[in-house]
Amino acid sequence: MRKRILVSITAVVILFTTVSFKSDFFEIAKQIEIFTTLFKELNMNYVDEVNPSKLMDAAIEGMLSELDPYTKYWTEQEVEDARINNTGEYTGIGASVITKDKKIKILEAYKDYPADKAGLQAGDELIKIGDITIADFNADAGDLLQGAPGTSIPISFKRQGTIKQTTLKREEIDIKAVPFYTLIEGNIGYVVLSKFNKKASSETADAIKQLKSEGATSIILDLRGNPGGLLTEAINVSNLFIPKAQVITTTKSVIEKYNQEYRTPNEPLDVNIPVAVLINGRSASASEIVSGSLQDYDRAVIVGARSFGKGLVQRPKELTYGTQLKVTISRYYTPSGRCIQALDYWNRDDQGNAIRTNVEDYNEFKTRMGRTVYDGGGVLPDIQVESAKLSAITEALLMDQAIFDFATDYFYKHNYDNLEDFKFTSTDYTAFKTFLEQKGFTYQTQTEKDLEKSFLTAEKDNLQKEISTQYAGLMKSIDSAKKQQLDSKEKEISNLIVDELVKRYFYKEGLYEYQIKHNEEIAEAISILKDTKRYSKILNP
Repeated sequence: MRKRILVSITAVVILFTTVSFKSDFFEIAKQIEIFTTLFKELNMNYVDEVNPSKLMDAAIEGMLSELDPYTKYWTEQEVEDARINNTGEYTGIGASVITKDKKIKILEAYKDYPADKAGLQAGDELIKIGDITIADFNADAGDLLQGAPGTSIPISFKRQGTIKQTTLKREEIDIKAVPFYTLIEGNIGYVVLSKFNKKASSETADAIKQLKSEGATSIILDLRGNPGGLLTEAINVSNLFIPKAQVITTTKSVIEKYNQEYRTPNEPLDVNIPVAVLINGRSASASEIVSGSLQDYDRAVIVGARSFGKGLVQRPKELTYGTQLKVTISRYYTPSGRCIQALDYWNRDDQGNAIRTNVEDYNEFKTRMGRTVYDGGGVLPDIQVESAKLSAITEALLMDQAIFDFATDYFYKHNYDNLEDFKFTSTDYTAFKTFLEQKGFTYQTQTEKDLEKSFLTAEKDNLQKEISTQYAGLMKSIDSAKKQQLDSKEKEISNLIVDELVKRYFYKEGLYEYQIKHNEEIAEAISILKDTKRYSKILNP
């Protein structure tokens, strides 16, 4: 009798699953048929000529915008860009550029690569590539910079209002995952891991081995500004300090095949060497897997500011004509069970914005040694450093590229030949504030957005006229407070200006050298590693 009941239950489950699958399949087929006929009729009957490709791109973007920002449709070129990002190898000019409004601006020319050799500087705007004027080019102008290694191409660019010419010779570019490492304070190894491409773990291991051979007895792993990358490399980097067969992350999804445990596959490099990991609000994804796992196993002291909070896993899926869909397939969890995803894209506010997890909604978890950690908002460092945090006004300045543009202007007005001579004074900061006024820099705080929303709602309630005076007064007070923020956040903003300027004069390598001596997060990590009692107490209170 019991066996018959079990068989019946199993049959019901199978029937339900089959019916559910058929129902979903029918709905998908139905919607595809509706869209196909709509698309055909639109193209055949619309009053003006339409571009089918642009219409389809807009339709795809509109559909994906309802999901999370990491689920994306990739064109053939974007697929190639992703391959370059993952391997760190490509043929090009060796520069970071931004393409916007039919303009290409150099953000950084890497030392001794083609753009640098050709004399291009950060802030230069490319006007013409070969015979093609960028303003007249309808496709992605960045593609024009690519080509076979050894080929040359003439470039026209604008610098400080003057048009100049140069010639670029393309080369094979190899972007390192570990662009810098050195021994500091005599026995502390400092390693910068800037991205998780295919070389991340091997380059990190090589750097640590070299530093240990030079006398390093502890390690600072700098993940600040590291946006993430390959999941496998995050596991392998964690594995350098964590024993074999330990869970580093678990992925969970409604699709069963994506529910997996990822364990350390190899014997570790060193399970005893003291480690401090630096993170900030721009450390995301794979950086959070590494810092979160090392924190959960009490294997490293995490220093800096709360990380970005990207707990979603993507995987590329092949489509036709060389295109791909990069689709979010699961959420990842740290060894203690934390999901550090900060934004909820599936429950949005009235404006359609993803909702940030509130602090009061964080859940408590325990590390291996019983320390309390929380989910829901990125990885919270064991030791928070105020200078590592970014305020709303600083975020707005970065978004507006105000700091970048000021650095460009400053670079051509001041000359520094030696890193030791560089200094940014209060007079310079005053010049920055004047620059912002001339630029017309403005930004809107969350408070202003909420007040504006309430004021618009008041119109529906027939209250707008009665509260208009108070509303204007509040907005004026907020505007005054925003101006004061430039003064109260002077140190925070100045640090970012200095970073940008040092990079202009002395490249990225010079910036790392400068930060070793002047950066507060690095100084705090050094202090912890030099104090063995404090280090042990943090990890095992």
